[in-house]
Amino acid sequence: MPQQLYNPFSKFNFSNRNCFLTGEALSTTEEKIQVFPQWLMSAYMLEDKPFKLLDESMATYKDLKLPCSATVNENYLEPLESEIAAAFEQGYEGVSRLDDVKLFQWAGKLLYGIIFNEIQAGIRQQHAQGEEFSMSHAIIHKFTQLHMMLQSINLPLEFDEFKPFSLMLFKVNNADDVFGYRDEINTLTFSLRIKDFGIIICLQDNGTNANYHKEVLDKIAGQPLHPVQFEELNARFFYSAYLFNRLPEYNILPVNDAIYLEAMPLRGMSSKPLFDHWVVKTYGQVLENFWKNWGFLLFEIIRNPEEPMSFLFDADGNFVPADSIELPA
Repeated sequence: MPQQLYNPFSKFNFSNRNCFLTGEALSTTEEKIQVFPQWLMSAYMLEDKPFKLLDESMATYKDLKLPCSATVNENYLEPLESEIAAAFEQGYEGVSRLDDVKLFQWAGKLLYGIIFNEIQAGIRQQHAQGEEFSMSHAIIHKFTQLHMMLQSINLPLEFDEFKPFSLMLFKVNNADDVFGYRDEINTLTFSLRIKDFGIIICLQDNGTNANYHKEVLDKIAGQPLHPVQFEELNARFFYSAYLFNRLPEYNILPVNDAIYLEAMPLRGMSSKPLFDHWVVKTYGQVLENFWKNWGFLLFEIIRNPEEPMSFLFDADGNFVPADSIELPA
């Protein structure tokens, strides 16, 4: 008999009295883990740095916590953290040897931790105004699926001949001690740029964003990137994740003691493309945000709307070597 999956969204249970991953009752509301792991916060002195929540309230990185049973943490999460921390310590070469499902689990747990804190803040704010907390069905659907997949950390949950994510790892010539973190919880997109590498993960697209950008990824395969090039890639993926217009569905198949997840076809009954139309001006606005460190403005980026500014490719579409870019890292 396979173990049961826990769904906190069925009863909207986001109290600190239950483990976020299993739902089991906790002995104390102080039984918590950090959303950003301590090893990462210590390495980049993040503990007291500000972290803005969606309701515009400010927290610090160390304020973001998840209720978690000591048993779950000790048996499942700490071993995962140790493996990821050891790989990150070795930089690109170490991370490239990691199982990509473990990277997905790690990034997914971190992003879900932020979602959990955002929901708690939203509930508090709405209740203070005497209102019921509500979220769109599409967002609940995405968050429910992500939480379900995170249970592959602690349950024999297998992805049946598919991976629910697009995961891209690049060697990046970063400045020392850079900590470049971004997320977009509505599209479940995650990015991290540290040491000598950068990671982009679209956490719930069944690999579709990687396929959408296949021509770009093929051209840059194996090439080290300048940070401005990595952030351009970031902008492309964050924008395409926004254009992705399907809500993936999965069949849950219990088999003996295991649980298999089977991906339903993304096209479903719709004949329209999987991605909405790419609008250069909107992409330019995204890119302007990702290029803030270098001060490029929208009018420069889309001066030629047919060929927006790029540090990845020259006018003939050829890759620009990172060492030829005369910009600070």
